[in-house]
Amino acid sequence: MTAPRENPNTRSTLRRRRRVSDPMAAYDRLPAELRLWLAQAALPWSAQSALRLWRRALRICDGDVTRMHLHLTRIERKQLCKDVCRVWGKDHPAASMTSL
Repeated sequence: MTAPRENPNTRSTLRRRRRVSDPMAAYDRLPAELRLWLAQAALPWSAQSALRLWRRALRICDGDVTRMHLHLTRIERKQLCKDVCRVWGKDHPAASMTSL
């Protein structure tokens, strides 16, 4: 019997959490603008964490949807940069972006 192969899409060292509710129903309840952003997001955001960030961005950006999308993208980029050295090594082009 062979050992199960590691899925290359799960090489991240970022913390994972189990879902306890229906993720699709939670996603369907999100604001349309947030769902648009999530559709192009690089990380698999949970509906709960995405909504929490969205509400914070709503206050910070005074409701400007374009600024809110940029704010969320910056947060996501920071999350990705935390992990880039461990997964792809310090020579990866994104490794120099860790100070964002």
